[in-house]
Amino acid sequence: MLEKLKESFFSVIPIVILVVLLNYTIAPIPSWNLVLFLISAFVIIMGITLFNIGVDTSLIPIGEHVGSALVKTRKLILIIVLTFFIGVFITIAEPDLIVMAGQINGVSDNIIIIFVSLGVGLALVCAFLRILFQFPLSYLLIGCYLLAFILSGFTGKDFLSIAWESGGVTTGPITVPFVMALGLGLASVRADKTSEEDSFGLVSLCLIGPILTVLVLGIFFTPSGESAMVVPNLDSVLDISLLYGSNFPEYIRQVAVALSPILLTFVIFQIVKIRLKIRAILKISIGTIFTFIGLVLFLTGVNVGFMPVGYQLGGILYENNSGIILIPVGMIIGYFVVAAEPAVFVLKRQVEEVTSGAISSKAMGIGLSVGVAVSVGLAMLRVITGLSLLYFVIPGYVFALLLTFVVPHLYTSIAFDSGAVASGPLAATFMLPLAIGASEAKGGNIYTDAFGIVALVALTPVITLQLFGLVYSIKLKLAKKAMVVPGSEDTIIELDYSSSEQADENSVNGMDKNIDVKPDTSIDDAVSDRFTTIK
Repeated sequence: MLEKLKESFFSVIPIVILVVLLNYTIAPIPSWNLVLFLISAFVIIMGITLFNIGVDTSLIPIGEHVGSALVKTRKLILIIVLTFFIGVFITIAEPDLIVMAGQINGVSDNIIIIFVSLGVGLALVCAFLRILFQFPLSYLLIGCYLLAFILSGFTGKDFLSIAWESGGVTTGPITVPFVMALGLGLASVRADKTSEEDSFGLVSLCLIGPILTVLVLGIFFTPSGESAMVVPNLDSVLDISLLYGSNFPEYIRQVAVALSPILLTFVIFQIVKIRLKIRAILKISIGTIFTFIGLVLFLTGVNVGFMPVGYQLGGILYENNSGIILIPVGMIIGYFVVAAEPAVFVLKRQVEEVTSGAISSKAMGIGLSVGVAVSVGLAMLRVITGLSLLYFVIPGYVFALLLTFVVPHLYTSIAFDSGAVASGPLAATFMLPLAIGASEAKGGNIYTDAFGIVALVALTPVITLQLFGLVYSIKLKLAKKAMVVPGSEDTIIELDYSSSEQADENSVNGMDKNIDVKPDTSIDDAVSDRFTTIK
């Protein structure tokens, strides 16, 4: 509990400090709105803490058990169908997706969530087939991103950024741990030395899958109007209490509906295939309660306090200062957000272990922070100038995909997964509303100018981690060249046959070496024994 609380605290507190500093310097917000923000930050910290405990004790074990049970059926069609539906079910429960869908006017939230869920389901099927038939991940990613670039030419410009955004917000706190756990179960279909490596890369496919399906959706739908966010008018603590009280029932209902498909899937597998003991079921049940309470607190805190204040802060920053101030402020926020993201801690340790310390967690952490800071700076530049998102994502992913040909395969898998890891809850719940608020204050189009910030945040770690992988490969090659291994022609073995009868025969084929010969042992036997010892 204390470890999870610490992770949650350091995830949220950098944003709190930045907002307080901005409030007392260049972007003052109403005092009661600041109080609402601080209360919401506390609620979010508790929500993330309880949710992370629940994930470790319920969602991850469920994913592992369901994945291994699927493989044990040995029926390919059944595995494909069930994997697809599992992908759909877990995405419906993703809080970041619910948050993003609520910010889009003109298109039903349910339609967006359904299309994104279909994308994740298809991506999981592709991921399993790739593991089964050993198809290179880099080739699959190249094909998917080329298709995404082509579809981007047919999608309406107002839906383009939303589509690329959908991948980053989909791979959030529910999807990432569940999919990685499911991948470990599915990868057990092949118990060879590459099965652990195959468990990486699933999240990267779950990121590109929704992008493709929402790009198709954008051919037929167009968002309209301004943002759906509203800044509350507050005069007292009572107003804040009433605001929370009126919103809690709605998010309790949302979370119950979202988690039901996952739990129903587990119950069916438990009855038919898994058959866990009572103790394990009780542990998962308690973890599910933690997950439920944590999600309710997280969604309520985000929607009631964090998002409205982020939206309000973006507008005030633009109105009270030059638009250019958004770039450095955004870069600072981006740097600290990714530095404090709990999943990034895990990723840094993972890479340090994989490279046996050749790439330190400290160096990688700085690289990721700087990369995401650049991403948010570019996103704010888009808010000011209205540049198309494609000017950034196409060159960025082309460069990332080219690196896959020179970077070790494991690094490619981890790098593309890391994009989903970096675009965590705070990207969708604070940085996106900040960009929307600034865009509306400028009088711009939020769908073309503000949406896309999470997509850029998801792009930078892919490039950063592959560059680290390239450096590691170069270091490894240089280290191999530096090793001097003597050739066989440089090895001299000297033999010395010493016995009472052959005292002066002290060389054989130019080689001298002392060999003790017993009276009943021939010289040939002694030499043969000595060669065996030397070998």
